[in-house]
Amino acid sequence: MWVGSAVYSLCFLSVFAQDSVWAVKPKLYSRVSAENRIEYVFPTNNFLKGNNNKNKPINKATSLHFDFSFQYAPNSCVGRVYGESYQGVGIGMYDFSNVSEMGSPRAFYVFQGARIARFAPWAALRYEWNFGLSWKWEPYDVETNSFNGGVGTRRNAYINAGLFVDWRLSRRLDVITGVSFAHFSNGNTKYPNAGVNNGGARIGIAYYFNRPALNASAEQPELSVPPFPRHVSYDLLIFGSLRRKGVDVDGKLLAMPGQFGVVGFSFAPLYNFSYKFRAGLSLDGVYDESANVYSRETISDLYDDNYGYVFYKPPLKQQFTLGLSAKIEYAMPFFTIGIGIGHNMLYAYGEKRGFYQTLALKINVTRSAYLNVGYNLQDFRSPNFLMLGIGYRFNNRYPRMKWL
Repeated sequence: MWVGSAVYSLCFLSVFAQDSVWAVKPKLYSRVSAENRIEYVFPTNNFLKGNNNKNKPINKATSLHFDFSFQYAPNSCVGRVYGESYQGVGIGMYDFSNVSEMGSPRAFYVFQGARIARFAPWAALRYEWNFGLSWKWEPYDVETNSFNGGVGTRRNAYINAGLFVDWRLSRRLDVITGVSFAHFSNGNTKYPNAGVNNGGARIGIAYYFNRPALNASAEQPELSVPPFPRHVSYDLLIFGSLRRKGVDVDGKLLAMPGQFGVVGFSFAPLYNFSYKFRAGLSLDGVYDESANVYSRETISDLYDDNYGYVFYKPPLKQQFTLGLSAKIEYAMPFFTIGIGIGHNMLYAYGEKRGFYQTLALKINVTRSAYLNVGYNLQDFRSPNFLMLGIGYRFNNRYPRMKWL
């Protein structure tokens, strides 16, 4: 709490500081922010509904967040093309009012946001996403935490998305009010993996170190934006991960021993409509070592580590699939967010039949090479596997603009 108090005090005191140090208009703006989020926990499993040691629903989460970010000047090429986008790193501290069974999770994340619309010079609607890692969870344990059917690992992925209005109070100070949605999951790397989902309100304060006054910003000359050449690029992605698997035996889902490997590729010709949007089709190939594995004899339940059942692997052709998906990507500085909806076309045996969905974050390493952090779902509901890989974009004809 003392960190939050210090940030708030710094912001208010600095409003009255002298501005002479920023006589030269900056090309990069930097800021720190502090937020409080009060969220509803969606009852996605019996543990959250009240089947726990306290016999009370776990339906409320509060969190404190402290962030640092930077953005390019609004009149720069990047500022004009990408809507005053900003990006940075942050840390969040969560409280679910049940430390003994849920823990006291912390999250470290990268984030990015941008302006959607400006209502007035002092008010703008913005979006923001967070992506990172959370830790300090109390996971399921058959002896010490047997009710917790939602969290299976001490560390989980953290995803957050939100909308908010940025109210400009002064040259250095903004107030933030809006909504956010958070998801915690281990990506099917261990059972249980029901996950935890929150949604609610956010309110905070942001302090800019070097933002010019409104009239000073308006007086800056706008840099010309190179025209965008519409073109087709070709993305090649290679990915892999490890996953856990549950098998249906006599109507009961049982966890299989060990972890299974997943490797795959996607080749996607994408039409680039503008600086920010591209879309197209993707050929997706996946080998899933756990696909269509089945079991006949069991002596353990879903969360028991003392496995005593026998499982059987099918032929290779029942564990490899080829699918075709439609993809759309939203490109911003440093990051690209992509979603896809596809259908397995070849070798779609058993559980691999039907639709699959992908959500991915691409992190630019060079102009055309990127890291991929993604997630695959089956039939819009069942978690499949993580997609951790590296990719390259061929025929990348994005103009080389002056960023500063």
